[in-house]
Amino acid sequence: MNDRNMSSLDTLHKPIDVTVIGGGVMGCTTALFLARGGMRVTLIERDALCRAASGVNAGTLTLHMTRAALVPYAIHAWKMWMETDQWLGEGVLATAAPGLSLAFTENERDLLRARAAARREYGAEIDLLDAETALRIEPGLNPAMLEAAHCTTDGFASAYLTGRAYRAALSAAGVQIIENTAVTRIEKLNGCYRVDGSQAGKQPLVIDSTRIVMAGGVWLEPLLDMLDIHIPVKTLVNQLIVTERMPPVMRTVLSIANGLLSMKQFANGSVVIGGGWQGVGDRERGPVETIPQNLTGNLRLAQHVIPALAKARVARIWLGLESETADAMPMIGALPGLDHAYVIGCVHSGYTSGPYMGKLLSQAILGETPELPLFDPARLIAPTSAHDAPALSPREHTQ
Repeated sequence: MNDRNMSSLDTLHKPIDVTVIGGGVMGCTTALFLARGGMRVTLIERDALCRAASGVNAGTLTLHMTRAALVPYAIHAWKMWMETDQWLGEGVLATAAPGLSLAFTENERDLLRARAAARREYGAEIDLLDAETALRIEPGLNPAMLEAAHCTTDGFASAYLTGRAYRAALSAAGVQIIENTAVTRIEKLNGCYRVDGSQAGKQPLVIDSTRIVMAGGVWLEPLLDMLDIHIPVKTLVNQLIVTERMPPVMRTVLSIANGLLSMKQFANGSVVIGGGWQGVGDRERGPVETIPQNLTGNLRLAQHVIPALAKARVARIWLGLESETADAMPMIGALPGLDHAYVIGCVHSGYTSGPYMGKLLSQAILGETPELPLFDPARLIAPTSAHDAPALSPREHTQ
């Protein structure tokens, strides 16, 4: 039933159980566990499965760059990634590797220690290492490094394999997958949610369901507007770099305490370099172009950390969109004022934690008690005045 062409005459007369809008890791995982829980599920994606943020990110599975309060979720998700052949049915080349977060200045060392302590408070097994010990673990490091935070719960997966694995699992579970379809309207009719969609060159799509899950990433803001729920969602345009193949220069997942660098080397010799450096783009236009000074800045920082990268040649540069809420924390749970309507998204390091977040939401929708708490979206509804604006806690400011 994938990509089935449905006209208004093909509207399902008996509503299905749930429509999931958004085919990234979180939407796909939610749909998968709902279908395995006995629900009839349709998944709608404006592009192809896991081709947006879930398919163009660096595939890093790290605790060092996960917000402290999300560490327990990321630990569970890390285990899921390492066992995708068991619950997803296919592997995604998930590789366990130690992670090092580095400090080269005294300010970075203070930040490194504070971040490590905050994550340990939430269960991350992170140790502080002196430079000599860190160099034994990663000999290619610049010896000017002062201190490192070390975590064995780290690694990476191949993001480009994610969509293929989810497609097979969703199909086996009986999920109807509708791709290349932009949702144009959502309305509540007779106790059901009617979703209208636009497919290029095809008749309009219309689906009725008793439940709805919004999992549209950077598109969550306009999607929620369709239900008269107004939550601002910021769009980040993250830049990523991959080098040509080269001899082994690193065997760990590396980052900087200030968050401006993350990188790892795949088995084929290519090195993926990121760190949140921004490019040009937005949700309407998508990724547009890189910013030259951000490109060179990212590369120079990578070469400073691993001097051997000075010999690397860039093979490709691309941009990926990431969604973020006003307090930089997720929104996962029931939408206020609506029956059987849910949202999931805006998870920092969302690829890392995505499978577990989707599993948790599916538990709530199926009437079970989620293993860990969700993140109430009601806190994010746009205030009517500046005096009503939500305040961030010190932890959310600094961690």
